[in-house]
Amino acid sequence: MSRAAPRPGARPGSVLGLGAFVLLSTVALLAAAAGAILLGEIPVTVQDVAATLGNRLLGLGLAVDPIHEGIIWHYRLSRAAVAGCAGASLAICGAVLQALLRNPLAEPYLLGISAGASTGAVMIMVLGIGAGALTVPFGAFAGAGLAFGFVAVLAFGAGGGTERIILAGIAGSQLFNAATSFIVTSSASAEQTRGIMFWLLGSLGGVRWPDVGLAFPVMLFGLAVALYRARALDAFAFGEDAAASLGVNVARVRVELFALTALLTATVVSIVGAVGFVGLVIPHAVRFIVGPSHGRLILGSALAGGVFMVAADVLSRLVLPGQVLPIGVITALFGAPAFAFILWRSRRGR
Repeated sequence: MSRAAPRPGARPGSVLGLGAFVLLSTVALLAAAAGAILLGEIPVTVQDVAATLGNRLLGLGLAVDPIHEGIIWHYRLSRAAVAGCAGASLAICGAVLQALLRNPLAEPYLLGISAGASTGAVMIMVLGIGAGALTVPFGAFAGAGLAFGFVAVLAFGAGGGTERIILAGIAGSQLFNAATSFIVTSSASAEQTRGIMFWLLGSLGGVRWPDVGLAFPVMLFGLAVALYRARALDAFAFGEDAAASLGVNVARVRVELFALTALLTATVVSIVGAVGFVGLVIPHAVRFIVGPSHGRLILGSALAGGVFMVAADVLSRLVLPGQVLPIGVITALFGAPAFAFILWRSRRGR
């Protein structure tokens, strides 16, 4: 039986052309954002949303309930924007790490960066280091940098190589998770402990427009750098020796992209806490649709990651009436079965 030809615009190994996928993802992102704005405990109408956007963006002065306007603009819209940026950032990290490490199960928290960022943020929250001069994002960045350095030194000291980087990341994760638990247990009040535990599972409850001002430019920067290095990531798929023979400066590109994933992950953790499985699942799903080329994969993963996180945030507010689940719970409920499926497929592929 002859194999069906790929659709116009699609490359070998892809199901859908990039242009069609971008269009569908953009529509899905807009639909998810509309759901994030309209759905919640306090009902708002499409007219309320239109009036709010007209007043805030165009200064039209349309009549709208001030409470509804505040909910739409200050709470739901900013929350959806942060969720989209966080999902895109984590998906970009996953696509980059899976190429660098040549490991289909690699994801942003593999290298202990998330654990380090969580430790740094919790030190600011609980211990008050810096007497108010240092912010939670700064603590997360410092913790992520420390974890990245620890993993790099440990992996290099063990002889380098992908397997040793992964093992060093596991060790770093355990170390910094233990440090976070120690700080919370020994120094946090009962109220702080509850808040931190909820935050560590992933929470968008406190995000506002200043958080968008941090998450959006960092996400755009990460997307631009990853796309710039897309051809190098394609070369890494054939191994480091093959990449070097194709003219890729392996050491420089690896450090540059590991640092990029540290920056993106630390930004997400500092704002919404630790959210797992997005960076693991999304690149695999997008790779199946648009193919393995990283120029297409990275852009597609960013869009799909944004859609996934916004939709997960909507579900987190609707699953239990009167309660908001941590968004990490929702991503894990979908991500864990996908993780099992990936393991099953990898076993079949042997």
